[in-house]
Amino acid sequence: MSVLASNNELKHIPLHVHTEFSLLDGASRVEDICKKAAEASMPALAISDHGTMFGVYKFYHEAKKNGVKPIVGCEVYVINNDHTLKGKEHRCKLYHLVLLAKNDTGYKNLIKIVSESCINGFYYKPRISKEYLKDRSQGLVALSACLGGEVNNLVLNNRLEEAETAALSYQEIFADDFYLEIMDHFYPEDRQVNPSMLRLADKLGIKYVATNDSHYTEKSDANAHDALLCLQTQKFISDFPRMRFSAHEYLKTGEEMASLFQDHLDAEQIEKAVYETPMEIAEKIQDYDLLANPKMHMPDPQVPEGHSFETYLRELSFKGAMERFGEIDSRTEKRLDHELKIMNDSGFASYFIVVWDFIDWARKQKIPVGPGRGSAAGSLVAYCLGITNIDPLKYDLLFERFLNPERKSMPDIDTDFCIERREEVINYV
Repeated sequence: MSVLASNNELKHIPLHVHTEFSLLDGASRVEDICKKAAEASMPALAISDHGTMFGVYKFYHEAKKNGVKPIVGCEVYVINNDHTLKGKEHRCKLYHLVLLAKNDTGYKNLIKIVSESCINGFYYKPRISKEYLKDRSQGLVALSACLGGEVNNLVLNNRLEEAETAALSYQEIFADDFYLEIMDHFYPEDRQVNPSMLRLADKLGIKYVATNDSHYTEKSDANAHDALLCLQTQKFISDFPRMRFSAHEYLKTGEEMASLFQDHLDAEQIEKAVYETPMEIAEKIQDYDLLANPKMHMPDPQVPEGHSFETYLRELSFKGAMERFGEIDSRTEKRLDHELKIMNDSGFASYFIVVWDFIDWARKQKIPVGPGRGSAAGSLVAYCLGITNIDPLKYDLLFERFLNPERKSMPDIDTDFCIERREEVINYV
């Protein structure tokens, strides 16, 4: 039985939340929203930053630490066009869409969608097409977002038939995992849109959910967030007109959410929108093994037949030592054996082969490569492989500063490439 189902009391679950990782847009620190969620007895909480997943890992573990179920998501920018087409002639309206991952499959698909929007779809904003969403919809819940969402925006502009068509297009992609969002930030536009959204939900059989477009944690943070918006839009606080929020985009409790809709929703609709549907969505969310148990995924370079990563790294190291020193004395052999054992025991043999490969390739292409910097200069293996050009034996440099049995994190090797041809190395990697 899930954590949520074990508690019969209905709780509100915020599903539309921006953090500090919505740069110059969100002012909520991850630690603060997770702490507030716990203090307000919220069983779950979502993260849905604009076009990015940079805060996901931190959010997941902070929510867990506070006893709150983490819901990983992102508010993406959708276009009704090929997202890879750029230029003025292909510019089209961006629509917001909140995507929440139900499980590891959904998490992987969300990563693909966000990466694609940033790498191949970026044009002023990271954009993604509906066609791409069709192929990556498995394991995802979609919410229609704020007034910037396609359905909500079309309703706002009284294009009701088009809004219905748009809602059906998302329903076709996400099936029962598509929900219509209703909001009330004390904007007249919210009050204008909500009744039509409810009628649309009833007509098409799509469930609706009440959310608050949270950009800061407490109501008292409104002025600080307003200053943040001024930084984003390069305006002064005293400027008029300029982009302004209503001072209600903070992380609200269930009681605060329910009070918003009392004058235009009945009690049954409020209970459904504020409590039941958010709980239903949260119940769909499984834990993410990929975030709970992060594993270091090492590259898998090709090595000659008959070799393992470890034996091939050893062969390359001793071959390089012969080229560097002409002969291998007992001191050099002992140091190489010591370093190679630690590298092998740490599981980093393939990593060193990869680094050796692209540096060796760059030198063969006559691309200037730096001599190496930082703690990697203390590695004799790195010197013999040609990764660095500083002899650690000559200068009594410590290998353990670079890598030792107690270190669990990846060793970092600082390498410089000529700026004029650096792109060639990046493409090769």
